[in-house]
Amino acid sequence: MRTSTLRRVGTGAALAALLSVAACSGGGGGSGTAGKPTGAGVADAGSVTELQQIRKKTGTVRSARIEGTSEMGDTVSMKQTGTIGWSDGLTGSLTLTYTGGTMAEVLKQGGGDGSVRARYLQDEYYADMGEAFAATIGGKRWVRYAYQDLAELGGPAGDVLEEQVQNSTPEQGLKALLAAGDVRKAGHQEDVRGVPATRYSGTVDVAELTGRNSALDAGQLVALKERLSAAGVTRQTVDIWVGEDGLPLKKTERGETAAGAFSSTVFYSDYGTEVSVRKPPAADTVDFKEILRQRAAGPS
Repeated sequence: MRTSTLRRVGTGAALAALLSVAACSGGGGGSGTAGKPTGAGVADAGSVTELQQIRKKTGTVRSARIEGTSEMGDTVSMKQTGTIGWSDGLTGSLTLTYTGGTMAEVLKQGGGDGSVRARYLQDEYYADMGEAFAATIGGKRWVRYAYQDLAELGGPAGDVLEEQVQNSTPEQGLKALLAAGDVRKAGHQEDVRGVPATRYSGTVDVAELTGRNSALDAGQLVALKERLSAAGVTRQTVDIWVGEDGLPLKKTERGETAAGAFSSTVFYSDYGTEVSVRKPPAADTVDFKEILRQRAAGPS
């Protein structure tokens, strides 16, 4: 496999896996084209109070099972299932299935079957690239990506994904919603997979984040604005459905980013589920930067 193809395959796997985790947070998408909904700029005080309590409770459960879909322009269309935990940084295990987009095509060039197993730890991420890809790198299936290397591997998207992957929990979606100037309760007793839920909705205008009152403090607003701006986001629309137990059941995002139109839907369940993630065996793991060094030193 040529070095250029290997770089595209490895980088594609890294960014697609991180996009999956970003979709579970609240900072992955924006809406630069949709108009503001009726009542924009006027947050409902009662809804803000309720969301603050929901955020507080969500922050205490520390783990959940997730299932969702994500799309970003012509780059990627994917499904993801697995568990994530956030008791001490982000950890988790997800199975990612690529259903379309140029990223899926790039991964196919590496001989993959469209699915990648991903393991997330505090400082690094591992991807099982499959037997065909392993055959090109000495038989090792797992590729390691250090979060600090993401900016180099992913170009402009790397900075924002590095930030998101280490802050990707259901609580992050609630933070984004609390930053919306028009956050409001938008539905009652709506069905989420057979469970009644209350829907909260809001639109985050990045240009206005630090210029008005918000349910977040100044530091949180600055961090959110920097994260969204790094991805080229101007506005994002967030909807979160909350069950009667006060925990999120579903989240949707839609809008525009520097990488194209973005949309995601994530379902949360089994809060408090056990999340046990281990590094793959060292004998079956290779660092992505080491792969690039080896290929650059040989024929291309």
